[in-house]
Amino acid sequence: MTKEDKRIELLRSEKPAKAIVKLGVPLIAGMCIMVLYNLVDTYFIGLTKDDFQMAAVNLGYPVMMVMVAVSNMIGTGAASLIARSLGAGRKETADHTVTVAFWLTAAASILVAGIGLLLLDPIVTGLGAKDNTFGYTRQYVMILLMGSIFTMGSYTLGALLRSEGSVKFSVAGMIAGTITNIALDPVFIFTLGMQVRGAAIATVLGNAVSMAVSLVFYLSKKTLLRPALRYLRPTKEILGEIFWVGVPATLETLLTSAAYIVNNNLAVGYGELTVAAMGIAQKILSLGNYVYQGFAAGTQPIMGYNYGAKNYPRMLEVLKAGVLIVSGTELCIMAGFGIFAPQLIDIFTDTPEVIRTGSRVLRTVMCILPFVGAVSMSRMSFQAMGKPLYAFVITLVRQLFLYVPLLLLFNWVFGFGGMLWAQPVTEVIMMAASVWLLWFTIRREQRQFSMIEN
Repeated sequence: MTKEDKRIELLRSEKPAKAIVKLGVPLIAGMCIMVLYNLVDTYFIGLTKDDFQMAAVNLGYPVMMVMVAVSNMIGTGAASLIARSLGAGRKETADHTVTVAFWLTAAASILVAGIGLLLLDPIVTGLGAKDNTFGYTRQYVMILLMGSIFTMGSYTLGALLRSEGSVKFSVAGMIAGTITNIALDPVFIFTLGMQVRGAAIATVLGNAVSMAVSLVFYLSKKTLLRPALRYLRPTKEILGEIFWVGVPATLETLLTSAAYIVNNNLAVGYGELTVAAMGIAQKILSLGNYVYQGFAAGTQPIMGYNYGAKNYPRMLEVLKAGVLIVSGTELCIMAGFGIFAPQLIDIFTDTPEVIRTGSRVLRTVMCILPFVGAVSMSRMSFQAMGKPLYAFVITLVRQLFLYVPLLLLFNWVFGFGGMLWAQPVTEVIMMAASVWLLWFTIRREQRQFSMIEN
């Protein structure tokens, strides 16, 4: 059996749990290594003994999320169409889609960088930076914007590789980028004395290496899909599909970023060191986040392929297996965070106040982990099926109608502790709602298809 056949066979007929693990675990390994992108920056900035620089890295993070949101629009939209096209036996459409996604990412990165640099100071102010953190945050954000082509290119190419089942190639890019970031952080931060600017430069160069490695796989023709110059001109179908699925995906990430900014602005009211503590806790929590994101991303091409092939029973089996795998794994991670929270925070700072607050934040917010994975899996399954509005509704309700109102209400009524519990309460509600919606939608389409067949 050829490598191409093995990739298709994995999507089409491998046992659901085994297929999810085969696609998800390599991606999780790569994503866990990518956690080092944030943790290494945080660790080395912590060695400067300047908690305001630590806070600046946290305050600037939503800018990275915006870049990911735009690249996610292209990558998710293209990946959904690619998986469905492969399932329906339309490989040429998939090749065409990859090519279009390449140049769309380049154009979008130039636009993001231009707008961001033009409005740099208002953006930094809106992120919640104050007197002690404004200068550091401005330096960090400016460099991230200047390197947007590499950050966005890395994320888009990773999504395209995963859509065809080439998870190992995607992970290789992540690992190469992370190793580069780890190696360059101490050089730029300490050897060259650039501090927070050095952390930003190392991050950008890491993403550049990640993007380059992914491009090498395409150029060496080791991938299932083949981008080509004859496909540079997009069709209305491809552009329509990319934006139909991609724009809601972008809005989802932007809403998440907006909620993050609201959270940071509320935290500033409890002191800028509180922002630093929350930043450290969130970076550590990202280890658990990447685990569920990896399983969800691994599930996405399976769902897309089988939706294109009208194999609804397999989709229901994948949903059941996916929820059990991701929730069980996250329970184990949550237990570890709860036991070792102070020790984990202590790695990045020796300020007693930051350690106490960070431990409290981590032990509260970690309660999202057994629930949020199923929400992410449901949302990404809808994107894979070409039903972005369902995915967007999940995020809209989750962020705009539940999380932000609960954040403001709990903060007003219960103070800082209440603010922390807003997200766990949100995820419990959303897990039940999103999994039911996906199950109901698949069963409804299965019944409709059976009626047509009969």
